Amino acid sequence: MNDLLEKKVLEETGEYASTGGRKAKSIGINKSYCHAMGILITANHIEMVLVNLGDEIIKKDRIRLKFTAELSYCTEVAQKVKTFLEGELAKDTLLGIGVAIPGIIDQKERIVLKSHALGIENYSLRFLEQALEIPVYFENDANAAMLAEKKQKYPNAIYLSLNHTLGGAFCIDGKLFRGQNQKAGEFGHMILVPGGRKCYCGKSGCADAYCAASVLTQDNRQSLDAFMEKIESGDEKVLQTWNEYLDHLAVLISNLRMAYDMDIILGGDVGGVLSDYMIPLGEKVMAYNGFEHDVSYLKNCSYKKEASAVGAAKYFFTKHMGEL
Repeated sequence: MNDLLEKKVLEETGEYASTGGRKAKSIGINKSYCHAMGILITANHIEMVLVNLGDEIIKKDRIRLKFTAELSYCTEVAQKVKTFLEGELAKDTLLGIGVAIPGIIDQKERIVLKSHALGIENYSLRFLEQALEIPVYFENDANAAMLAEKKQKYPNAIYLSLNHTLGGAFCIDGKLFRGQNQKAGEFGHMILVPGGRKCYCGKSGCADAYCAASVLTQDNRQSLDAFMEKIESGDEKVLQTWNEYLDHLAVLISNLRMAYDMDIILGGDVGGVLSDYMIPLGEKVMAYNGFEHDVSYLKNCSYKKEASAVGAAKYFFTKHMGEL
């Protein structure tokens, strides 16, 4: 304790009431001891966050920047990062930058093996790493979102990333389980409706074709916020789409619960709005699962919008604290 206080990792945060002797001092994490930055790369934007040791977002920004495989994209991202950090005292205690990418990543070789969202295969991340000029960690976006959750709270859990495409991840004993080929958690390509809707992967009936946010946004022809506003206004056609969406999501949740028997965290864009609809969703899940009498294992995500960027950043805190 004294060693961590001396290193300023911990700090005195106050005193407890006296019980007759000297007042006991309360000790807590010094949130400003170090910082990390997180970036989420999407097809049309980059999302940036600056996070302190208390997992608090102290600055964030979302910038429209269309992804290209050209080297100029990497230098432009590096320039956006530089601008983002300008004037920030926290940059003096910055441990590194975590970059979340929607795709299958070979972390050792620094290669995106495949990303449908970005339209790339065997794409080297080395130039981006060099352009950023500080330590960089690359992670799949759904895995990064799982890392954003407190592993003390969810040592064993599934994360359903209900974004434009459906991704997923899961932790066992507080550690990400990646699988033999870095593909563990690809719940979006489990067959949900045999012979059903065409999925972008080429198969028919994938969960992605029924449970991704794109089902509600008509493949981004309208915003999710606009869709949810129509639900509140009682639009019958939208309500029907929403109920069908919850039905399919309930089947997916029930299947995952039966397979893994873990807490299931609902994240991504849709996960961020589901907190107001947990009762109707829970009722639908219960109809498909006759082995349990409640759905207390269903959890809402901690970060509605910035989960992937925050999780990628938090990697550096875990790494640094392990080295102390």
